[in-house]
Amino acid sequence: MAHEPRLFATDAAIRSVGERMLACTLPKAEWTHEAHLATTLWLLVERPDIVPERDLPHLIRRYNESVGGVNSDTEGYHETITQVYLRAIRGVLARTDPALPLVEKVNALLQAPEGRRDWPLLFYSAERLFSVEARRGWVEPDVAEMPAR
Repeated sequence: MAHEPRLFATDAAIRSVGERMLACTLPKAEWTHEAHLATTLWLLVERPDIVPERDLPHLIRRYNESVGGVNSDTEGYHETITQVYLRAIRGVLARTDPALPLVEKVNALLQAPEGRRDWPLLFYSAERLFSVEARRGWVEPDVAEMPAR
């Protein structure tokens, strides 16, 4: 079943989600798929001090723990999914007008194929993507090749 994305209304709403995630003050209920993607795009566009490929693992793990979550072999931070969506977001940004407001970039991502919750399953079998190995570290796709970075 396809999920309709929850779009953002303003640049400020996106920045607020990202800033509160970094500060570990975002309520767990607000850390949705859309919030993950919006925060990551915001980091790429407006936070050059953060290198997402390097820094997101720590930032997401820290956030998860701050809201009572755990980062284990079955829940919490997932390295392969994080890196797949980073590649997707970079691809969407590469074909998006850089002059657009942040909210338009984020909403374009959320409405693009790459913004779908099941997008990684175009490249991975569920068995491989949801494996302990994929959660702990990067694993290569086993269904189709990912788009170039």
